Amino acid sequence: MKKLLFLSIALLSLAACSSDDNPTVEANAVTFTAASLNLTAADTPIELKFAVPAAEAGTLTISFAETGVVSGTDFSTVPAATGTTVVVPFEKGAAGASFTFKKLKEAIEGEVKHVVFTFSSSSNGTVVGLNKSIQVNFNQTASLGSVFPASVGGPNQPNQFYIDLSSGTGVSVNRAAWDFGFASGNDFRVIINGSLKMAVKKLETADITLPQQINTDVTVGGGTTLSSNGFVDNPTGVLAGAGAGIGSAIAEISATDAENMVYLVNLGSAVSTTQPGLGSVNVDGEARGWKKVRILRSGNGYKIQYADLDAATFTEKTITKDAAFNFSFFSLASGTTVSVEPAKDKWDLNFTTFTNYIPSQDADGKPIEVTYGYSDFVTTNFRGGTGVYQVLVSAGGSYADFTKAKVVEASFTASATDQRILGGNWRGGGAPGSLPSVRTDRFYVVKDAAGNYYKLKFLTMTNDTGERGNVTFEYAILK
Repeated sequence: MKKLLFLSIALLSLAACSSDDNPTVEANAVTFTAASLNLTAADTPIELKFAVPAAEAGTLTISFAETGVVSGTDFSTVPAATGTTVVVPFEKGAAGASFTFKKLKEAIEGEVKHVVFTFSSSSNGTVVGLNKSIQVNFNQTASLGSVFPASVGGPNQPNQFYIDLSSGTGVSVNRAAWDFGFASGNDFRVIINGSLKMAVKKLETADITLPQQINTDVTVGGGTTLSSNGFVDNPTGVLAGAGAGIGSAIAEISATDAENMVYLVNLGSAVSTTQPGLGSVNVDGEARGWKKVRILRSGNGYKIQYADLDAATFTEKTITKDAAFNFSFFSLASGTTVSVEPAKDKWDLNFTTFTNYIPSQDADGKPIEVTYGYSDFVTTNFRGGTGVYQVLVSAGGSYADFTKAKVVEASFTASATDQRILGGNWRGGGAPGSLPSVRTDRFYVVKDAAGNYYKLKFLTMTNDTGERGNVTFEYAILK
């Protein structure tokens, strides 16, 4: 399948019109959204996007430098290159322009083959933006970094967005697509969909044919439900534990069927479709209802039994473990396993709504811990080997000056057992009269399973109109 490389062209206003008789032309700034690309197809369309339709027809001139390759032998371009230059035309009113990179020869093991394309000039005065160049790799090479939008879908945040930093690729999945995740490891653990504020309670029966009643106490709530009730998965992501808020909310699935109890399941809230006020979020839609569920082992996999609360019969499905993934995900609505997370070695960060534990106080002022739903939350794939730690500018210096020599290996330790190191810490929560905003006093160091180190900082959490659910971050490889 062809892979598109996008070069976004951000509009920079260099001057305003002083009058209708003497208009000033606004210049465009051309920016590569990725600093590198690994080729996966013979033909790769390289697409250029304009912020606004072109005011007039023109051309973009892009130069290139070769390493281990020769134009015409190892690769070619359409339009054809002249020397080491490609001239890309565009029409008046066009939303963008494109040229095609054609890979003529593969790289063999041990070869280093790449082409660096650099924006040079345009016929209408376009100027260079943030990323001037992109490196196109014939063989798999860790991404050098990029400016990346996390596609959670706006202020209703309907999506969970997974990114693999080394390949520079991201995947968006509707967060209502799944209900349960079945662990692929040696233990038998099952998670619930905390992005929808699901909650469960173990019942005192293993007979799923018995009728059950709604229990409105079984809920995430708005900061009033004690974490020790054990209605939700521990937000660290650590599955092992004896319940009461430690480990998964559903107990480890026993090899003895009679020990696997029925669970009352609050399916949480659907994704909202109501648009909130500017700068706000509205992530919780209508209640999704209730089910009763019982989970058993089936060889090295699982069986799930589920039904409506008053039903005397139930549906049973089998779920197989897949060692390439952290979890196999299941949807009650479709009665099938569904694709959610990428393979465990193909993602590092997940942008999502999230059920967390936060400190609070009881009526007597004593400290307690309660469950609470977050928007704009980021988790780390610690099961897949990704580590992360936070750097405060006041202690570690600026993002721009941070190098691999400054990495502190011991600082990754906490993220090996807690997926929330980024969490909601990268942003301020807002206050009366102010909206949440990116915290500019910090950035993060990420180490992936392949041993690549990156620095990462957040740039925005809204789009140009102030709409939430439009997070943008920047990352760069550390060498």
